[in-house]
Amino acid sequence: MRQPTLFLMVGLPCTGKTTAARRIESEHQALRLTKDEWVKALYGSENPPAAGDVIEGRLIRIGLRALELGTNVVIDYGLWSRDERSALRRAAVDVGAAVELRYFELTPAEQRRRRDQRQAEEPHTTWPMSDEELAGWAASIEVPTPGELDGSEPLDDPPAGFATWDQWRGHRWPPAVG
Repeated sequence: MRQPTLFLMVGLPCTGKTTAARRIESEHQALRLTKDEWVKALYGSENPPAAGDVIEGRLIRIGLRALELGTNVVIDYGLWSRDERSALRRAAVDVGAAVELRYFELTPAEQRRRRDQRQAEEPHTTWPMSDEELAGWAASIEVPTPGELDGSEPLDDPPAGFATWDQWRGHRWPPAVG
């Protein structure tokens, strides 16, 4: 049995993550888990942050189970924090899977152009995003290091207050909307 791979799509909105995730889905016979599709299906024009976190957590559980069964998985969320990526890298290793991080970055002008095009051509697939929101998100993302991207950096320890990455995952991605 071949070792399954967890593909992690990392980047800001409108940088090409979902397009690449669809390509990986096809080329690697992977289960693609795109949070926005689930949030849109369940909440329509709303995008409640607490529900988004729960949906991410549920999809992660499905993804980890698929990896255990030998299926490649694509997590298509953005994963802006190193802690999120470290927690998922650890979980994948724990179930015997390989991990590939794919980072997507564009100039702010190209990101805005893509946002405008998506909102004009496929408004049902996205939410409105202002230039201020895009700039704020760009300031908050923790860009992966070269060693994180190629897998040569060892995994970080969990943040203070958490004995394991599993505990941290349960905190970051709660099991239910509170």
